[in-house]
Formats: sequence, C-alpha cells, structure tokens
Amino acid sequence: MAYDKFTTLSSSVVPLPIENVDTDQIIPARFLKATERKGFGDNLFRDWRFNQDGSPKADFVLNNETYSGKILVGGKNFGSGSSREHAAWAIYDYGFRCVISSFFADIFKNNCLNIGVLPVQVSEGFLQSIFDAVKEDPKTEVTVDLGAQTVTLNATGAQETFEISAYKKQNLQNGFDDIDYLLDIKSSIEGFAETRPF
Repeated sequence: MAYDKFTTLSSSVVPLPIENVDTDQIIPARFLKATERKGFGDNLFRDWRFNQDGSPKADFVLNNETYSGKILVGGKNFGSGSSREHAAWAIYDYGFRCVISSFFADIFKNNCLNIGVLPVQVSEGFLQSIFDAVKEDPKTEVTVDLGAQTVTLNATGAQETFEISAYKKQNLQNGFDDIDYLLDIKSSIEGFAETRPF
C-alpha cells in the first residue's frame, strides 16, 4: 500500500515528554481486531485521551488545541513493548508523519518506516531543546529534511543529523512500502530472471 511521499516536513509539533511510552499505550490491545489500516487514529492513546464514559481528558496533550502539527515529539524509549504494527498505523492515521525521540524500540521504528512515518532519533539534549522551545512558544516549528537527514529547530536554527538506512530512505521519498518497491523494479527482476538458466 503506497503512502504519501516524504521529502521535507516543516510543522509545529505535539509534545509528549513521557518516557517509555509502549505500544499498548499508543493503541490498546482491545482495538487490534481490524486488519485494515483505517480508523486506528480515533483510538490513538485512547486511555490517555478519554475517560471511561468517552469524554475527552482535558489535561492530555492531544485534547489541547494549543498544540497541533504533523510531528509528534516523544520522550526516551518511544514504542517499547509488543511488536504490534497497529501502533504505527494509529500514529499515521491520526495525521502524524514524523515522530521525534531520543530512542526508539527497534520493531516500532521499523513498523513506522514501513508505512510512511519517519522516526527521527536525536540526542537527549536536542530533544530537550525542542520541548523547551515548544513550552515557550507552542507554535514553534521543526523542519525535518529527509534528503539531508537533518532536523532543525526553526526558532533557534539548532540542528542535528539523524540516521536512516538508504533503502528505507528511498522508499519514504517515493512513498513506497516493500511491495511497491518490488513492483517498481519488476522489469529489472524479470530481465535478470531471463538471463538465468532454468
């Protein structure tokens, strides 16, 4: 399933300065019955966003109109716990295209890369500088440049580079998942196959 191409994203951010956010907090297990990627955003951080009667919790950041944007900034060790890919689906379906943290669980990181969410790992000091800037001005913007592999705090010009595999980078830039990538090089695969003995 193709997704939006990711090149450069400049956006205000939603700050979630909580460490060790696991996938059950991102999308509780009771919402994993669906097999399509649609509708999961409604239940992103469900137990943190809503009371048992379905009313929104006023003190949770996603219910605070002060904060908005396509970049979620989380605390250290974001996406730990079970390997459910639905956590990445929920983040994408809600509208986030990038998550910034000082550390990601590997499986969650790969699940994000597979569906078009860019996980950007920065130093703890740079992460704190983003939180500080957003606290001072909730509308402050961050620019993520995938081509240059940089993340910039626009208010100060502070910048860090981040790592990403060349394969995943190319896929994000083209809006490809793994199947899309194979379909894109189908003619090359067929041409190679024709040169092989049967």
